[in-house]
Amino acid sequence: MASIKSPKTLRLAGTGVGLLAMSLAAGAARADDAGVSGAIEAAATVSDVEVIGRNAEPSDIRQTAEPLENPQTVTVIPRGVIEAQNLLSLRDVLSTVPGITFGAGEGGGGFGDSINLRGYSANNDITVDGVRDSAQYSRSDPFNIEQIEVYNGANGVYSGSGSVGGTINLVSKRPFARTSSTVSAGVGTDDYWRATVDSNILVRDNVAVRLNAMAHTNDAPGRDVETFERWGFAPSVTIGVGGPTQFTAMYFHQEDENTPQYGVPFYNGRPLPGVDPANYYGYSNVDVQDQTIDMVTGILEHAFSDTLSVRNLTRWQKVTQLSIVDPPQGVFCLANGLKPAPWSQTTTAVNLTGFTPCTGSDPAPGFYQPSGPRGTYRDTENTLLYNQTDLRWEFATGGAQHTLVAGVAFTSETYELVNGSVLRNPNGTAVALPPMRIDSPNHVYTGPYNFIRGGGGAPNATTGLFPSGGQDSERVNQAVYVFDNIEFNDRWSVNFGLRWEHNEGEILTSYYTSAGFLPSGGPQAGPASPGAPGGVFSGNGPLLKSEDDLFSYRVGVVFKPIPNASLYLAYANSKTPSQSTVNSQGACTAATCNVAPEEAENIEIGGKWDIDGRLSLTAALFRNDRTNYRVPSGDPAVPFDVLDGSARVQGLALGASGQITDVWAVFANYTWLESEVLQGASSFNAARGADFIKGDPLTNVPDHAFSLFTTYDLTPQIQLGYGVTYQGRYYLTQHAQITGSVPPARTTIPLVETEPYWVHRATVAWSPRPDLELRLNVNNLFDEVYYVRGRNNGWATPGEGRSATLTASYRF
Repeated sequence: MASIKSPKTLRLAGTGVGLLAMSLAAGAARADDAGVSGAIEAAATVSDVEVIGRNAEPSDIRQTAEPLENPQTVTVIPRGVIEAQNLLSLRDVLSTVPGITFGAGEGGGGFGDSINLRGYSANNDITVDGVRDSAQYSRSDPFNIEQIEVYNGANGVYSGSGSVGGTINLVSKRPFARTSSTVSAGVGTDDYWRATVDSNILVRDNVAVRLNAMAHTNDAPGRDVETFERWGFAPSVTIGVGGPTQFTAMYFHQEDENTPQYGVPFYNGRPLPGVDPANYYGYSNVDVQDQTIDMVTGILEHAFSDTLSVRNLTRWQKVTQLSIVDPPQGVFCLANGLKPAPWSQTTTAVNLTGFTPCTGSDPAPGFYQPSGPRGTYRDTENTLLYNQTDLRWEFATGGAQHTLVAGVAFTSETYELVNGSVLRNPNGTAVALPPMRIDSPNHVYTGPYNFIRGGGGAPNATTGLFPSGGQDSERVNQAVYVFDNIEFNDRWSVNFGLRWEHNEGEILTSYYTSAGFLPSGGPQAGPASPGAPGGVFSGNGPLLKSEDDLFSYRVGVVFKPIPNASLYLAYANSKTPSQSTVNSQGACTAATCNVAPEEAENIEIGGKWDIDGRLSLTAALFRNDRTNYRVPSGDPAVPFDVLDGSARVQGLALGASGQITDVWAVFANYTWLESEVLQGASSFNAARGADFIKGDPLTNVPDHAFSLFTTYDLTPQIQLGYGVTYQGRYYLTQHAQITGSVPPARTTIPLVETEPYWVHRATVAWSPRPDLELRLNVNNLFDEVYYVRGRNNGWATPGEGRSATLTASYRF
C-alpha cells in the first residue's frame, strides 16, 4: 500500500543538540510518514541523541526540489535548537537569525511582531503551515511549533501578495505513528514558571492523537514591571496515519496577558542620561496586552500512487487583542537642566544636534512630562478563512525528470478595530498628567479613567473629521499556481514557479466626537475596566476599495559539479497591492487604494555543500530591489501616491549546520547587508531638488549580523552548549527637509545609528537516566545592556538582562 510522499521534516530525536544537524539551507532526503514519525519525537534525552537525517527540509509541499538543489537561501530552525536554548517567542527565535531586526508593532505600538527581513518589512509575511497569518499580535510561545523556516528574498510566488524580503513560516506539530509523551517543568529567575506536555498516542494502527499544552509566567529579566502570562493547548488527530489516505484535524488555542513593552527614552541611538534600563515609564495599572488566538485546521491527503498525490488544507482562525498603552513620549528635563531636542526630522538642523536648556514651560530638572498617545486603547479582531488544494506529480518526459505541483488557494479575511483613549476626565477632556521623575518614575496611575472612543480630539482642519474611532476592512484573494523541478541529468536542473492571483480589499473608517460623552468611570485609586465607551458617532469616511491582478514568478538554474554540492543562479519577483492585508498596517488609504501594485525583484547566486552527509555549508550573494514603491506625488494636480520610489539591499549570507564530529554539533549563520534608497520621492519632487533621502541607507538594516549555537557531548549523559548573537549597527533615521527652507533643503545632520551588541547564552544538560533530562539555561550570560526595537520618536526597548532557568523533562 502506497504511503503519502508529501514533504516531511527529518529531525533528530530529542531536545538535545543533535537536532542541530538541521541545515540552514534546509535539506535531507524525503521520507514517508511512518519513517519520519518513528524518529521524532517528543523530547529525547542527551543519552540517545542521534542524527536521523542530513538536514531539515522545508515543510511546504510546493518545494519541489531537494534542499541541496533548491536555488534559494532557506534557514530552517528545528525544534531542538529552539528548546535547547529555551527560546520562548518568535522574536527570541528570529533574534538568532542574522539579517532580522524588530520594530514597533501596529500603530507604533510596543506590541505585536514587527519584523524586518533583509531590509524590508515582513510584518505581513508570516505564515503558519504555509497559510498567511497577517494579524498583528505577539507570537509568544513555541510549544506547538515543530520548526521555523525563513525563506529569504522576494517570495511572492509562494506566499502571495507582498513577501519582498522573504517569508517566515511556522510549522505546527502533527500526530505521528508512535506512542510517546514528554512532560516538562521549569523554574528560574524573574519568577519564571513553565510547564508543558507533548503527548502522542497511537490509538490503533492507523489513528494517532496528539496533545500539546503549555502554562507559563515570568517577569521580563532586567525590568521592574513587565510580566508575561499565557496558557494554551493544541489537540490534533490523524486518521489513516502512514496510509495512502490521511485526514488530520488540528485545533490551537492560546491566551496571553502581557505588559506592553515600550522600553525607555532613547535619543540619538542611546538611552537618555539618568535612565535606568529597568525603569517603566508607562502606567503599570493601566497598560495591558490581552490576546486570544483560535485556529482550526483540516488537512486531507491522498496518494493515488508513489508518484501522484493530492492534498487539501482548510483553516479558520480568529485573533482578538485588547491593548492599552502609554509610550514614554513627552518632554524630558535632565538633572543638569538640559533637555533633548524633539526627535523629529521636520525640525531644523540646529535642534537635532543635541540638547538645549530647559525653559519655564518645561518640567523641573530631573523630571519628565508625559504627553503624546498616553492611554491609547485598541481592540481588534482578525478572522481568516482559507482553503488550498495541491496536486503533486512526479513523472518523466523527454529524458527529464519532473516534480510538479499545481494548486489553487482561496482567502477571505476581515478586520475590526475599536480605538480611543482611557485617560480622560468624566467630561471627555484629556487628563492633565503629573510629571514623573526620570530616574525613578511613578508608574501607578490614580487619575480619572474613562474610555472615549476616537480619542476625543478636535476635528481635522482639512477634512473636518474627528480622530478615527474604528475601522472595518475585508480582503479576498484567489490564486492559482504551478511549480516544477526539472532534472535534465545528474548535474543540471531548473526549478521554477508561477503564480497568478486576484486580490480585492475594502476599508471603512468610522469617526467619533466626545460631544454627549457618557462617562464610564471617574476619579479612583486605580483604574477599573473601561466600561461602556463614551463618544458619539459622527459619521463614516468613504468606502475605500482596491482590486488588482498579480503575477509572480521564480526561476533558478542549478549545477552540481559533484553529487554532494551545488551552484545556483535564481531570479524572482513579488508584487504588493495597496490592500495587502486587512489590518491597519496593510490596509490602503484614500491616497493609495487606486495605485497599482508595488514591485520587487531578487537575484541570488549561491552554493551548497553537504560534507559526508553530516555537515551542510551554504553561501549566497544576493540583491533585493524594490523597484517602484509608493511615495506622495507632491504635485497638486495628482492627489494620489505615485510609484516612483526605489530602494536596494544587497549582501552576503553564509551558513554552517550539522555535526562536526559525533559529539560536536554547530548551527551558525552570518549576514552582511548594504542598503540604499535609490529614489525616495516622486519624480516631481526629485526634479525640484526635494528627494531628501536619496542615497540614505534604509532604517533597521544591520550591516553585519552573526549567530552561533554549538554543543559538545562530554559523555553520553552530559552535554554543554554555547550560543552567541551579534547585531551590527543600523540606522533609525533618514534625512528630511529643513523646516521652512525655500527652496527645499536637505538636513545635513548625522543620521541616528544604534550601537552594536553581543549576547551570549550557555546551557548544560544532564541525563541521569535515559528517560529524564535536566537542563540549565543562562541567557545573556555577561548581562550585556543593549537596546532593540528603537523608534525615531524617542524610545527603545532594553534587551533582556541575565536570567537562568532549570527545566526537567521526562519522556515515557
